[in-house]
Amino acid sequence: MSKKLGLPACTALVVGNMIGSGVFLLPASLAPYGGWSLLGWLMTTAGSLCLALLFAWLSAALPRAGGLYAYTRAAFGPFAGFLVAWGYWLSIVAGNAAIAVALVGYLTLFWPALNTVRVLAAGAALLAIGSLTLVNCRGVRTASALQVATTILKLLPLLALGFGGLMAIRPDLLFVHSGGATGFKAVSSSATLTLWAFLGLESATFLSGVAKDPEKTIPRATMIGTVLVAIVYILATTVVQGLVPAETLAKSPAPFAEAARLLWGEGASWVIALGAAVACFGALNGWTLLGGQLPLAMAEDGMFPEVFQRLNRRGAPFFGVLATSILAALLVLANYTRSLVDLFTFSILLATLGTLVPYVFCSLAYMILKRGAGVSRLRFVLASAAFSYALWAIAGAGQEVVFWGFLCLLGGGPIYVLMQRRPAGRKEPERP
Repeated sequence: MSKKLGLPACTALVVGNMIGSGVFLLPASLAPYGGWSLLGWLMTTAGSLCLALLFAWLSAALPRAGGLYAYTRAAFGPFAGFLVAWGYWLSIVAGNAAIAVALVGYLTLFWPALNTVRVLAAGAALLAIGSLTLVNCRGVRTASALQVATTILKLLPLLALGFGGLMAIRPDLLFVHSGGATGFKAVSSSATLTLWAFLGLESATFLSGVAKDPEKTIPRATMIGTVLVAIVYILATTVVQGLVPAETLAKSPAPFAEAARLLWGEGASWVIALGAAVACFGALNGWTLLGGQLPLAMAEDGMFPEVFQRLNRRGAPFFGVLATSILAALLVLANYTRSLVDLFTFSILLATLGTLVPYVFCSLAYMILKRGAGVSRLRFVLASAAFSYALWAIAGAGQEVVFWGFLCLLGGGPIYVLMQRRPAGRKEPERP
């Protein structure tokens, strides 16, 4: 990191962080909405581009470590900063549960009982979470090596089906409506589901101090990465929805493998399923790593108990890793009676909500931090659009998810109160 990073490296980080397990089960979650989900994808892409611009501007205005937390704290103070960091950490917990479920979904092709015996499926998800907890407790070097080895497999299933099945799409299947919501409600619900696949678009904002010409490199990397991922996602999921009947797709624990079977035969479905499972495993590893690093940063800033600062002999923040994994495991156990698709859908909505709240704060933070700095009308409009989009996506998550999500978010309040009894941590960051 001593050498400054250029545009290719920064763009690769954005693309690599965004493409995880999110897209692999989304065709099943989107099946009830039929063609309305395509409008949801377009709305998500437009909103994500506004958010990408917002984070690019914030990173230039406030080039400090901490990303979303740093921006919110600088604009609204420590409590708002704590809520954003807490909510983002909870989104990692829920997201890890969803990734583990996606991994199990693709293993059902090799072990069909995972799709019918829910206790067995929950046990497999817990095994995946536990094994990667051990990997991350062995240190960043071990976790990073595993991450590099699985990165390329995140793209292979998407590109293979996206381009290989483009000419085989059946329009009569693509626009079939299978009983879900219609109109605005369908588009809104689809947009919230698809936003899960875009989480991580803010990744480049953490490179402000190590990028060449960050005022130009980070905005370009963020925008290019978001556009590239959007193209891959829309192409791949459209092909899957255009190949697999909606009734089958809605119940499928491995929609990409099902589409590959219809396109190329039984052997291809096994290859796609294995590649997707490995990709999910790698994504779970990466977010488990982040799940230890974020509580560490919060503890160093006096926002979390000191125990989260402790490192084991391999330099890993083991307590944060363990806490993240235990909470994700509890979420899987608490909902194991749901089907794999239902559990995945609930988990990604809960994780998305935990990220949308920080997005709302950050869009407002930009308006406050740049107040009186001669911000152009276009930037103000786009920041307002990012705020409106995030708020709209929250509404699309549904009453159950919003209820539990905000209950979990506000449930972190007592931790903040307890931390105020400690000596003050870092000084408050100055506004730009």
